[in-house]
Amino acid sequence: MRPAALAPLLALVAATLAPPATAQEAPPEAQAAPAQAPSGAPGAAAAPRDVISLDGAVRAALEHQPRLRQALATTEAAGARTDQARAPLLPQVDLEGQVGRRGGSTRSAVGGTSAASGLGLSTSTTTWSAGASARQALVDVQQIERWRSAGASAEAQRATARATEQQIVAQVRSAWFAARAARDLVQVSQDSLANQEAHLRQVEAFVEVGTRPAIDLAQARADRANAQVALIRAGNDYVVTRAQLVQAMGADRAADFDLGDGALSAVPGEEGPVDPLLAEALAARPELAALGSQARSDVLSRDAARAGWLPTLSAGAAVTGVGPAVNELDRGWNATVTLGWSIFQGGLTRAQTREAEANLAATEAQTDALRQQVRVEVEQARAAVQAARAALDAAGEALVNARERLRLAEGRYQAGAGSIIELGDAQVAATSAAAQRVQAEQSVSSARAQLLLALGRAVR
Repeated sequence: MRPAALAPLLALVAATLAPPATAQEAPPEAQAAPAQAPSGAPGAAAAPRDVISLDGAVRAALEHQPRLRQALATTEAAGARTDQARAPLLPQVDLEGQVGRRGGSTRSAVGGTSAASGLGLSTSTTTWSAGASARQALVDVQQIERWRSAGASAEAQRATARATEQQIVAQVRSAWFAARAARDLVQVSQDSLANQEAHLRQVEAFVEVGTRPAIDLAQARADRANAQVALIRAGNDYVVTRAQLVQAMGADRAADFDLGDGALSAVPGEEGPVDPLLAEALAARPELAALGSQARSDVLSRDAARAGWLPTLSAGAAVTGVGPAVNELDRGWNATVTLGWSIFQGGLTRAQTREAEANLAATEAQTDALRQQVRVEVEQARAAVQAARAALDAAGEALVNARERLRLAEGRYQAGAGSIIELGDAQVAATSAAAQRVQAEQSVSSARAQLLLALGRAVR
């Protein structure tokens, strides 16, 4: 690709993908801040753009993520089912009013003749009635256990919603760190391209005066072209990772923003033994709390099924009025106490009990499996943090030495003691080391986000 054709594209990359020189904390959605191209990047400074920080991305996800809204709605529905199960245990009051009209015909004797030869007479009457009744369950063990079981299920759903919230926050954090790494890699590519441009100018000057062969100029131009391709790819990766961040936030907006500040500090205990971390995770993980509540619900469901063999006792009272007109009602009342006992239901109670016991066994097995999974997740996350921190230290040392190697190679080339190949290799090594350090920083932050998720630490 010719340099003249690449110039507009590189200017666009610098203007739209370069992070701002300074970025302030953004509100939950975003905050306007000027975006400036880093030094050495082609193109002019971009117009003011939104800046999203790590905390801003998390707040946006907690407000807009559809998965979290769905979990909260499901929790609300579970609470409503608890109220429905309690309703039969509360007083039941009914009011009723009715008006009816009834008609027919009768035969009567006329002029001393028999009724068989009489004329038919049409008659009709209107009847008004009204009543009020109240019922109250006095003893209904089965319904009480159903109510308690529904309450335990609602608590399980609330814990599941908390787990969903923590998973969403971890995903947003990982997406934000990936986007920031892509942004920093754009900076690395811009710095590499700027350095290649400077090398090209030097080589052109040396070739022009005849101190370097023409092949050096061809090599320098190839190195610059490769740096341009790397910048374009880095810019595209930044666009993609920002779009993935928008999806993780659940926001309905374009991915035309820059990233602000944000970091995860060291997790207490990340360098210590695993047993304290495991104990914390087993006590705090909402998934385990959800299964614990579900197990209680299964026990109560079993008790409710067994209560099908027990009698029920209820009381009721009613007042009524019946008459030909609203103001001529004959009033009455009644009161009842009802004892009910289902002696045989075709094996229904026994089958319901078996089902509840099987559900309880399945929940207990699921809990044991989750406890094992939590142990593995905590150990993996802790090991990942430690490995990422060690890799970050090594990447930092490699970058220092790569930059020193590039400085020495540039000096040797200018003095005529080094070759263009040596200089190009040193530039590639410096760029690779810078990219490796960016990725190591992203790995540390992402590993800490996963460790926080494995520990079940609260996000609010």
